[in-house]
Amino acid sequence: MTAHLSQTDILIAGGGLAGLCLAVAIKDALGSGTTVTVADPALAAPPAEDGRASAFAAAACRMFRTLGAWEQVEPEAQPILDMVVTDSRTMDPVRPVFLTFAGEVAPGEPFAWMAPNAVVTRALRARAEALGVTLTAAGVDGFTADTAATTARLTNGQSMTARLLVACDGGRSRLRDMAGIRTVGWDYGQSGIVCTVAHEYEHHGRAEEHFLPAGPFAILPLKGNRSSIVWTEQTERAKRLCALPKPLFLDELETRFGHRLGVIEVVDKPAAYPLGLKVARDFVAARLALVGDAAHVIHPIAGQGINMGFRDVAALAECVAEAMRLGLDPGAPDVLARYQRWRRFDTALMGATTDGLNRLFSNGSTPLRTIRDLGLGLVDRMPALKGFFVRQAAGITGDVPRLLRGEAL
Repeated sequence: MTAHLSQTDILIAGGGLAGLCLAVAIKDALGSGTTVTVADPALAAPPAEDGRASAFAAAACRMFRTLGAWEQVEPEAQPILDMVVTDSRTMDPVRPVFLTFAGEVAPGEPFAWMAPNAVVTRALRARAEALGVTLTAAGVDGFTADTAATTARLTNGQSMTARLLVACDGGRSRLRDMAGIRTVGWDYGQSGIVCTVAHEYEHHGRAEEHFLPAGPFAILPLKGNRSSIVWTEQTERAKRLCALPKPLFLDELETRFGHRLGVIEVVDKPAAYPLGLKVARDFVAARLALVGDAAHVIHPIAGQGINMGFRDVAALAECVAEAMRLGLDPGAPDVLARYQRWRRFDTALMGATTDGLNRLFSNGSTPLRTIRDLGLGLVDRMPALKGFFVRQAAGITGDVPRLLRGEAL
């Protein structure tokens, strides 16, 4: 039996945040004359309410506004109004603050917002459907590229031709492996424990990052008297902590969380995610582009992982939109080469930065602690340098794609 063959201009494998945002960006720019399909088995069900939340940089929020998705997100999003950084040991009675950041990149514009991933995913799905993006509840099982198109095999038995196939299928990307694209990187032997806590007092939009010997412990404000925890530990210890009965887990958490926000309660089941560095040696192959975690996975120490994916989205959407408006092939080598040039250096730099920060701070060395605390203190006394770091965290430095500047394509 011959499988049914359908056609699309752009086929995006992966219906997570990056894949949906890319579909919306391309369809919003090019309209009904361009067909965009997102394929992911997860599209068969509503977005998972798993408690996970992310810090969305100001640049990403500008893009959401431009694409018409922010209105649905904002009521459930919490602006990060300031941030403090400490460097201490778990049992230290006092954790001195070495670095503070004001949270605005422009008057009334915070440098980041915290929002549940499910809320943002729902908003992007709704916007994609409104624009006419085809959402297919099937995965891409394989593909064959030639000079004219890529033919993708879907897990529902269908085959589909596309002028460009985009892999948004995560850090363990099957499409990246099928294309023969190798990666460079390593496992940190660490895992990030993620959970949500409710607390007695208001956080007032303050984020905290405590550098502890096992790794960073971040408290990120959510809407209401709640915060998202990202807690780095050695992998085996992280597994043991997540397996503890709730009262014992809470005891361990309180030791690190402190008492500034009063009584705390864990409101969901903690989960541990392994941490590592993985960067693709190439971001493109024949009629294929890698976006998001398929192209790069970095340590969450700077909170930039998901925002780097949105930089990929904005850059690729701009390359594709400009090419197709000129009547060019969006999967042509020169179009994909432009995307790769745009994103590869920035990715390598951020990967090296987060790797260096993790090695510098995730240890108990007293001499290193003295050096880094001196460095943090110096930065805190240099407003211009602090301002640069805030803009960097907001995603508005360097060669910023138009969507991330809040400009339509």
